[in-house]
Amino acid sequence: MKFNPRTFDPNGPGIPGQLFGLPFTPQTAELIIVPIPWEVTVSYHTGTAQGPQAILDASSQLDVLVKDIPNAWQLGISLLPIPEGIRTESDRVRHLAEQHLRRLERGGEPEGVDPLLPRINEACESLNIYVKATVLRYLKEGKMVGLLGGDHSTPLGFIRALADHYPHFGILQIDAHADLRKAYEGFTYSHASIMYNAMKLTSVSRLVQVGIRDLCNEELQMIRRPKSRIVTFFDEDLKAQRYRGTTWDAQCEAIIRELPEHVYISFDIDGLDPKLCPHTGTPVAGGLEFQEAVYLVQRLVRSGRKIIGFDLNEVSPGKDDDWDANVGARLLYQLCNWTAVSRGRLQLRN
Repeated sequence: MKFNPRTFDPNGPGIPGQLFGLPFTPQTAELIIVPIPWEVTVSYHTGTAQGPQAILDASSQLDVLVKDIPNAWQLGISLLPIPEGIRTESDRVRHLAEQHLRRLERGGEPEGVDPLLPRINEACESLNIYVKATVLRYLKEGKMVGLLGGDHSTPLGFIRALADHYPHFGILQIDAHADLRKAYEGFTYSHASIMYNAMKLTSVSRLVQVGIRDLCNEELQMIRRPKSRIVTFFDEDLKAQRYRGTTWDAQCEAIIRELPEHVYISFDIDGLDPKLCPHTGTPVAGGLEFQEAVYLVQRLVRSGRKIIGFDLNEVSPGKDDDWDANVGARLLYQLCNWTAVSRGRLQLRN
């Protein structure tokens, strides 16, 4: 189907089936969203593999005006077709992962011994290879790229692609969890190990974590080890400072100060207050308000730093409403447009 941006009315209803109802295809868009409906290693609730479709469905009722970015919709954003093959493979491998987890719960084979693990880890590595190849294709075409999961294991291939593209960059991780466990539950590419795996890449010069409020001693030791490249802004510390009068603006400045010029944003939706994402896989009390998260991204861009890519993960739609997807769609739109501002593809209002 062909769409004509010249005849598109941003004040009218969006185009059904199009991300944010916008009239763009992967060929005509400047920013590509790669959907990855994958949730093999989730350790609590499932449902995140449905996130891309749910966000697509909810996005059509979003108003495309961004107050500080004139004609933001004209950027051109397009979601690649949601790959049903990945969703089918996720379901198949998730079945194996559930067998493995049941064995662990029964006190069976210790982690790393279960013969199912090599098959699971191999499937996850195949996904990483697919994601890296897809991202590199669009980066080479000069497109901006974002990834829409799925669980939080999904962007590792993206980060690997950026490591091939940039000599040095930082990661801004907004999350309830540190995700620094080594092969959690035996899964090399666990959603709880994404940042452990990312930090193996020497191109990642800094990991700045915001909103962390659920972690284990192994992760704390990794954060605190000498010459660590990790700076963590724990949720309880941010809240305590706020109670004593520190503003969120000042805290954002401190967070951004730790980041280099080029920044990748990894946004786990559970970094928000769970009232905004009640069906996410592993909700944790506390977290950021929606506008606090958006303000942090805005301040990052206004500081002159460039967003070289981003992911949004762990959006899990509820059975009876689309609240999680509604919030996720709005957050995704903000990430898209402020990424474009940081790259000079959109201009701020004077």
